[in-house]
Amino acid sequence: MRTIYTGIDIGTHHVKVIVAEAPERPDIPMHVLGTGTAVSKGMRHGYIVDQTEATRSIREAVARASAAAKTPIRKARIAIGGVSLDEIRSSGEISLTASSGIVTARDIDRAQTESERRASSKLVNRTILHTIPLEFRVDGTTTLGSPEGVRGTKLTVDTLLVTVLTQHYEDIISAVEASNIEVEDTMASPLAASLVTLTKSQKMAGVILANIGAETLSVMVFENNIPISLKTFPVGAADVTNQIALSFQIPLNEAENVKRGGVIGSDVPQGKMETIIVNRLKEMFTLVNAHLRDINRQRLLPAGIVITGGGSGLIRASDIARTILRLPSQIGQVGFVSRSTAVDATWAVAYGLCRWGFASDIAQESHSFVEVLKNTWEMVRNGFKSLLP
Repeated sequence: MRTIYTGIDIGTHHVKVIVAEAPERPDIPMHVLGTGTAVSKGMRHGYIVDQTEATRSIREAVARASAAAKTPIRKARIAIGGVSLDEIRSSGEISLTASSGIVTARDIDRAQTESERRASSKLVNRTILHTIPLEFRVDGTTTLGSPEGVRGTKLTVDTLLVTVLTQHYEDIISAVEASNIEVEDTMASPLAASLVTLTKSQKMAGVILANIGAETLSVMVFENNIPISLKTFPVGAADVTNQIALSFQIPLNEAENVKRGGVIGSDVPQGKMETIIVNRLKEMFTLVNAHLRDINRQRLLPAGIVITGGGSGLIRASDIARTILRLPSQIGQVGFVSRSTAVDATWAVAYGLCRWGFASDIAQESHSFVEVLKNTWEMVRNGFKSLLP
């Protein structure tokens, strides 16, 4: 019996759904059975403003993916994005006397729970999507990797809490469930994209993944194979379209087509249009550069920046990022996918959700995190509710 996974990426401009089948081995691509997309309605900056319209869009995209895959879709993993997606840093400390001074898996969970409790004042009206351990210390000494089995009296953990406004989270879940789809689990959009666009060597060296959506720009920074920062800005490719429409006094749909090079013989001067695109991209990557400066990673990420999302196709995006950030730059490519499949960087989030589901099942079947590491899914454990360094 084949195992099917479905990922749903609910963006501001499009809802994208991928249905994929588990491969025979973890190191080979999944078989994409079908994809479906629909114009996203009822959304603004990645959150729902009209539940009915959003549900209709989700239902339409799911129906198309189901028809293409020739299989019913009853459950899926969902990406959570939008401007309310943010990070909170915290730490937790526990005594190890209850476990005779030896760190156990339960102690690690207790320390992470304590870090969430200490951050409670910052979590009003917010939901934690992921608790990511950044560093463990036993009696003040940093442990390399998991501290399980280390002897001491006190365990401390520094964590990155990936959070979202509870209202936005619940609205997304409600819209999906109203489409008669069971939500298996949720993942922050940048994390989902990272699973299929970044290599382990990039994440070890230090890299920033930038997803340019319609109305949001989300970035996630990795170092030593761990996500260390997440930030979302309320700007995106639609701002470029709006600026073109205003500058040349043309309808939005024409401005969008001109931006993508889909209009032949347009009266819009090519040079002036490119100037608008370049200036907007400079503004976006200046925001990214400021964030890197804030977290002390400016010009310190050897693997540079990888750009994904619908805006990754804008002219000179990679060149401008390289100039502003003074880092290596490239447009993201989706890995772990068959070459014959038309799944590009714009589908990274939806496909990443499918890979996550597959990796989670492997982890549960083998009951070994080490086995998951061998199968290239070094960051997946317990359904990604917790990431271990």
